[in-house]
Amino acid sequence: MRGFDLLIRGGSVVTPAEVRHLDIGIVAGQIAALESELNGSAAETLDATGLHIFPGLIDAHVHFNEPGRADWEGFESGSRAFAAGGGALFFDMPLNSSPSTIDGASFDKKLAAAEASSLVDFAIWGGLVPDNLARLEELSRRGVVGFKAFMADSGMDDFPRADDHTLRTGMKQAAQLNKVVAVHAESQEMVRSKTEQLLLARATSARDYLDSRPIEAELDAIGRALEMAGETGCALHIVHVSCGAGLALIASARNHGVKVTCETCPHYLTLLDEDVLRIGALAKCAPPLRAKPAQDGLWEYLRSGQITLIGSDHSPAPPEMKTDPNFFKVWGGISGVQHTLPLMITEGAEKRQLPLPALVRLTSFNVAQRFNLPPAKGRIAKNSDADLALVDLQQRLEVNSADLFYRHQQSPYFGRTLTGKVVQTILRGQTVFKDGQFVSKPLGRLVKPIM
Repeated sequence: MRGFDLLIRGGSVVTPAEVRHLDIGIVAGQIAALESELNGSAAETLDATGLHIFPGLIDAHVHFNEPGRADWEGFESGSRAFAAGGGALFFDMPLNSSPSTIDGASFDKKLAAAEASSLVDFAIWGGLVPDNLARLEELSRRGVVGFKAFMADSGMDDFPRADDHTLRTGMKQAAQLNKVVAVHAESQEMVRSKTEQLLLARATSARDYLDSRPIEAELDAIGRALEMAGETGCALHIVHVSCGAGLALIASARNHGVKVTCETCPHYLTLLDEDVLRIGALAKCAPPLRAKPAQDGLWEYLRSGQITLIGSDHSPAPPEMKTDPNFFKVWGGISGVQHTLPLMITEGAEKRQLPLPALVRLTSFNVAQRFNLPPAKGRIAKNSDADLALVDLQQRLEVNSADLFYRHQQSPYFGRTLTGKVVQTILRGQTVFKDGQFVSKPLGRLVKPIM
């Protein structure tokens, strides 16, 4: 007779391949058994009848802004919001915190802050900037998931953009260190030129901002990054691709042997450029939201499996940074980490008949595979960590400020009704969120990629 710490009965388990009614037996934080009907005793039994059980989300792209700017978000509030959305593991970006994570000392400060207050597990990106090429190895030794570079100005003085020389040199080192380089792909020259022209004409509206960052600027940068990755043999990851044309370039390069993957974000899949004019600052991001043909292209490539993963690019800021009448001065960043899964269920599974296993691949399995995480992460399988999101697909929720767990209750999705409510999130066998409440102290641990 087997004994389990936790036995979950009657749920529909969603794997990368299928949906099956399975019982899950958990011992010491890991899945010990996974069968259609488990026999045995358990210290706790959970009835999941009517619920779908997803692997806990892995979000490879968040800005929780700690240390130094916890007043923007912080690991405590950010990880709680993520857990409320079914999240189990996030990758924190190197910029917007102070200091930026560009050397060993700054990594250590971020690690200490995350260990002190993150509810769920985390990984850490290192930065790639002109002045830290000699520090990439020490960041690699500490266990960064990869190196992030901006090809256009980041908006942060202590995180300057990587010019082509810096990026190419960094890619060569990253290839030697067996690390991924992630790039924000927009052409500095094109964006700066268009921005200067518009500001000279005193054109400062939301529409003017959208015009300052055209698709052509994104395509130019993607093309250069792909060329450098091919030259250096570097594993490249292109973040927040906003248009189908960008994915076409990536798919072509991949077919020619370039080691490249990519992500897009829920906001590019669910919002349009016209929504920026309607919503305002809460919908400002870079690259900006695009017109419907560009969005349709994203969905086409997503359905064909050409998009590797979905990342939220959660990038909050205090309300006073979102209120300037000059839209160019408004802080750009969308708060969305709490709603990735219900947004994808609503827009993907419900509206476009995207199979639930495809959502699992995009939000957990592919992320773990792409970044070479330990095999215990990103799947519901025997000997994997029991990181689980229990979702009621019959429940609908309206996005409103009262239900947000962010430090600042901001969202471009206010008023939307979404399908799929996360009713419980489990991290390594322990419930961290249930029925709108957090029921655990911080449990987060650093997850390092396997070298």
